[in-house]
Amino acid sequence: MKNSALYAAIDLGSNSFHMLVVHEVAGASRTLAKIKRKVRLAAGLQADGSLDQAAMQRGWDCLQLFAEQLQDIPAEHIRIVGTATLRIASNINAFLETAQAILGHPIRVISGEEEAALIYEGVAWTSSGTGRRLAIDIGGASTELVIGEGTSALLLNSLNMGCVTWLKRYFADGLLSESNFAQAIAAARHVLTPVAGAYLKLGWQGCIGASGTIQAIQEIMVSQGEDERITLAKLQVLKQQAIACQQLDKLSLSGLHADRASVFPSGLAILIALFDMLAIDDMVLAGGALREGLMYGMLGQGQDCDARERSANSVISRYQLDRTQAERVRNTALNALNQLAAQATEQELELDDSASAMLGWAALLYELGLCIEYKRAPEHGAYIISHIDLPGFTGAQKQLLAALLLNQRDDFQFDALEQQSAISTEQAVLLARLLRISIILCLRRTRGTVPEFQIRAQGSQLTLTLPTNWSQTHHLRASELQQEAQRQTELGWPLVIKHREE
Repeated sequence: MKNSALYAAIDLGSNSFHMLVVHEVAGASRTLAKIKRKVRLAAGLQADGSLDQAAMQRGWDCLQLFAEQLQDIPAEHIRIVGTATLRIASNINAFLETAQAILGHPIRVISGEEEAALIYEGVAWTSSGTGRRLAIDIGGASTELVIGEGTSALLLNSLNMGCVTWLKRYFADGLLSESNFAQAIAAARHVLTPVAGAYLKLGWQGCIGASGTIQAIQEIMVSQGEDERITLAKLQVLKQQAIACQQLDKLSLSGLHADRASVFPSGLAILIALFDMLAIDDMVLAGGALREGLMYGMLGQGQDCDARERSANSVISRYQLDRTQAERVRNTALNALNQLAAQATEQELELDDSASAMLGWAALLYELGLCIEYKRAPEHGAYIISHIDLPGFTGAQKQLLAALLLNQRDDFQFDALEQQSAISTEQAVLLARLLRISIILCLRRTRGTVPEFQIRAQGSQLTLTLPTNWSQTHHLRASELQQEAQRQTELGWPLVIKHREE
């Protein structure tokens, strides 16, 4: 009997074949398997447009691995698509006939426009953001560009360039030279020229990358001590680091996986051209792409809410958190932060655009560690956040979220706040301080018991003003606030507790 809660999505890409298997649990999806094999199908394209036998055999061998997993999944819960290389191969039927016999399911070769739309759907499901977003996916033989808003694609194109085909054309001699990079970048610019104007005219507020090339670049940057945001300046530095290696087979960069090395320079060249031609300021890595678009298209749940909200709702449900209390703490923490933000100009207090959202998510999930035990709950909560799938949150945002949960009470764990790269250390410390204060103010866990307070900042000092004589009738919370004030003050972050005068 097949498991009706299992779903599978398979993407037969030009560089890699991917299989995603999820289990639908209580209205949410739980990833059971992500299987990826480097097939390099596009490398087998010959001058006459046909796929050579070796490339087809690599594909069939990979599908033999996938086939076993599909046996337990209902046919209506399986989607298998082929992309750029299968679109252009002249002998596609020879490949598909054997491939479909191996899998026992049909393979649908999708158009470039449909691929771009599915990629955007995967990005929308797994990445957060407001306003228009530019999504970019550099595949093995094609590059998809999509501007979308919410879950709707507004402008999309699939361009005939990819990291495998550019490798064959511009790095075939195995050299990492200025000349090879210049030719690869110029060729990518030429492909982009007919469409760039439309993208620049429509515009976007944020840029998200959804490919192995972009993931590899981010991993290298983080390994080298940079934050997760990709910029043109950082790409140019990586290009020079690659050129310094001189030969493709000697390419070795901190954070670059060996199985990605051969197509890294060609993908990097394409991305440099994209940043240049489209005037991209910065880019972050998406949580998903084509496979996730296929998967969530089948599941069809929760498309009306933000990806981070879906993730938080899933965590709250799975770990049976007290949502009412979590929202009480979130409202209190955001009230405090909004008061400080209103004073930002006069106090020269700079707050990152994402600070409010991240404080809100941390407050909403602050009791996560209690699902294990009380004493080390902050540590347990931070561990869960660090190791759980949280679609919509970038790696750096997960790191900040974990650091805030770790620092919700007891001694400060300053290293965690310092090591996160989502916002500055100073802002991370401020968020942790406000979260701790808010948790104490909400200790009663009862509606109407949070006092009306004012909070102000002057340099690193916070002054919390409570209602007249409040501490005389709320002894536990008053005591906890005094201990917290002493703890923060001893660390060089003064916290002053006052009461309004009658």
